[in-house]
Amino acid sequence: MEPVVFRVLGPVGAERDGAALALKGPRHRAVLARLIVARRRVVPVGRLVDDLWQEPPPNAVGALRTFVGDLRRALEPERPPRTPARLLVTEGPGYALRADPGTVDARRFEDAVAEAAAAAPERALARLEAALALWHGPAYADFAGQEWCRGERARLSELRLHAVERRAGALLALGRPAEAVPDLDAHATAHPWREEGWRLLALALYRTGRQADALAVLRRARADLADRLGLDPGVALRRLEARILAQDPGLDGPAEPSQAAARLWTRAAEAYDRTVAAGARARLESTVGLLRNLAVTGGDGLAESRGHRLAAVTAAEETGDAELTARVIGAFDVPALWPRADDPQAAERIVAAAERTLAALPPDAPHEAARCRLLATVAVEMRGTRSPRGPAAARAAEESARRLDDPALLAFALNGVFMQSCTRAGLAPVRDATGAELVALAARHGLVTYEVLGHLVRVQARAALADFATADAHAAAADRLSRRHELPLVGVFTAGYAALRAAATGTAAQAEHAYRSAYAALDACGMPGLTAGLIPLTRLSLTLRPDRPAAAAAVDLAEDWGPYRPWARPLALLGAGRTGQAHAAVRGLPEPPADLMYEALCCLTAAAALELDDPGLRSVLAARLRPATGQLAGAASGFLTFGPVADWTEALRA
Repeated sequence: MEPVVFRVLGPVGAERDGAALALKGPRHRAVLARLIVARRRVVPVGRLVDDLWQEPPPNAVGALRTFVGDLRRALEPERPPRTPARLLVTEGPGYALRADPGTVDARRFEDAVAEAAAAAPERALARLEAALALWHGPAYADFAGQEWCRGERARLSELRLHAVERRAGALLALGRPAEAVPDLDAHATAHPWREEGWRLLALALYRTGRQADALAVLRRARADLADRLGLDPGVALRRLEARILAQDPGLDGPAEPSQAAARLWTRAAEAYDRTVAAGARARLESTVGLLRNLAVTGGDGLAESRGHRLAAVTAAEETGDAELTARVIGAFDVPALWPRADDPQAAERIVAAAERTLAALPPDAPHEAARCRLLATVAVEMRGTRSPRGPAAARAAEESARRLDDPALLAFALNGVFMQSCTRAGLAPVRDATGAELVALAARHGLVTYEVLGHLVRVQARAALADFATADAHAAAADRLSRRHELPLVGVFTAGYAALRAAATGTAAQAEHAYRSAYAALDACGMPGLTAGLIPLTRLSLTLRPDRPAAAAAVDLAEDWGPYRPWARPLALLGAGRTGQAHAAVRGLPEPPADLMYEALCCLTAAAALELDDPGLRSVLAARLRPATGQLAGAASGFLTFGPVADWTEALRA
């Protein structure tokens, strides 16, 4: 059996024989990463506990032992019971990972860079390209904010930048400056304080006959250094500029290769292109990880992540590699709370890609985790639709995740279950149970964003059940986590809940004041699926009740009602005295979408049906709302309520 290979130059992981090992949750990977940082040295238990938890729970040491036991089973599945571990060992006051340095990608990277420093240009180039190909994202990407790996991440990042520059230098030494330009341009732009990058880029441009561009680069370097750091260019850049202006013959590189050598270079370039393409495929996964982190920031970050995500999925499919495509699609496991897509067309394309990939992947055990992620993606992205595929995918993903005993996978699957639990009225208790499991699961395994999701799910569900004391506690917990982990979108939902609570229990003035704060939080949150039509609907919720004339609701269709416009239109027509048109409009309405506004939209239709005195329609609406008797209509949204469902069903039956 091949030894375990450890990856830290990107997301932390381990694999054997090319297959990724199941390391369970983030804290398991954190233990592994912390031990890799220690470079075979012992890390005391107390230090591990302090590094893993900001506020260690009472059972932290026991939990740590559980994580270690799980890791040992994953790393050494063939080890007989009760025999000492050989890789993750207990020694003295703590644990150590006795991995061979050659099995850790960071150590292989360091060795290759060191070897290149003493090699001739051709050999150096080969070693540096192999070294850089090991990178699949920022070092220890999962733990960017952790103090225990800050120094190691900075050291490896600096060494990588040095390797990029050394590779460019080798290309220049081999008389291949044109190849060096694209990567050097990106390098200098991303790291403008590195004068060596600017120097190499200007020299490469000069050697390709682009003297004006070379001088423009040096001017750009001067401006960036002055603007960002308040510094003048160093001696090397000033000297290069003078030599370019003087057209110093010493700047010329090696002579152009002969035709025979050119043919050799063509074949080498083709091989290089294949290497770059392979690297691009690997980088797709880390890119989606970065987009996932960007999405939780909200605003422009969320909008940008949506567009780039679809591009990444498209690029993955174009490789023809179903396993890669599955990883790229499934890596975007951003918790979703609002069951209406921000970009329905993009969601449809993601679902179609996931279904194609499911069809291409073998239905065997090695691919079960990938298939589970694809199913969860289908369930989440089909939110708000009436297709039976969404609930079926959610059930299948949940069953698979429980079978695999993977906490992160189960959290993702439960998100899909939540998204598909809005198919009729009265399902708040079901969603509440899902939220409770998410909170407990995520808190146990350090899945912060899913812990927040669980709290917000419970805010919505308990509000629907008129249990404001419990909803208050979960809103406060979500706000605490959002402040600690910088999750600004949480405030959008807790502000909406505060307005709902004021509307349900306070005065009209308190409700209006709370909604003004909620509207401010909605501004530029980057979630059109949430914000479209929400403001006029919340205003209507303050006045529309079954014992008040629907014609007096003063619905103005000039406002942006977004997806709720078809349900608002009959009320606007009634207000204008156009009863016949209102009756036709209300008769033509479909059942509301399967989302958290289901009961609210039923109430809009019910108000029109009561005004029109349509017995058949009243009977249909009473049946739709009856399962939610005892709950607050629309409060499942976490943003508004049209009062007790019982008031509506009683009026509809009267």
